[in-house]
Amino acid sequence: MVLKLYGFSPSHCTRRVGVVLKELNVPYELVTIDMLKDEHKAAPSLAHQPFGQVPYIDDDGFQLFESRAIARYLVAKYSGQGPRLVPDPSDVERTALFEQAASIELSNFDPYMNALAWEVMFKKYSGGTADEVIVADLVKTLNSKLDAYEVLLSKSKYLAGDEVTLADLFHLPFGTSLGLMGYDLLTTESRPNVARWWKDISSRPAWLAAKDGA
Repeated sequence: MVLKLYGFSPSHCTRRVGVVLKELNVPYELVTIDMLKDEHKAAPSLAHQPFGQVPYIDDDGFQLFESRAIARYLVAKYSGQGPRLVPDPSDVERTALFEQAASIELSNFDPYMNALAWEVMFKKYSGGTADEVIVADLVKTLNSKLDAYEVLLSKSKYLAGDEVTLADLFHLPFGTSLGLMGYDLLTTESRPNVARWWKDISSRPAWLAAKDGA
């Protein structure tokens, strides 16, 4: 049975899973849940994802939601088909650095990017307009956060060391939207190591295949 990815192609979280599937060369079928029609809030979807979000997967009867949890599951099950993307658990120090990097993305990047995307991109779909005061504050915060990324990436090629991991790939959907919104926070010459890192991960073939839709 081909793995089924239930989600919405433009969704950041759906594409987060899509890029990992492509990195691991896992065949899958995208089953569209149209968020513009609120299908993610309808009973058939809620039966599988009670929070009314996307995506979730069905892998030969095994169902799982939350994009980062799905990514970790995929790496654990299919790691022999592509890059490892997480350290060997027996390497305690490298695993700890990976967990640190994953926590950085979840705590210091995703919340602010989520809020910025809501203000700049998503409000218009419901007829609203961006609050420019909130936008300016979010951009200021993200600049501060990425200054810390610059320090980290001056010491290693990727966030968890010298090999790419899920922690790096998790940045791709929102990071790409940052550029589409007209902000150069990831490419500015004032943060050369961040720019180098972003150019590296955003040009990976798996992301180029997933970035316009899982």
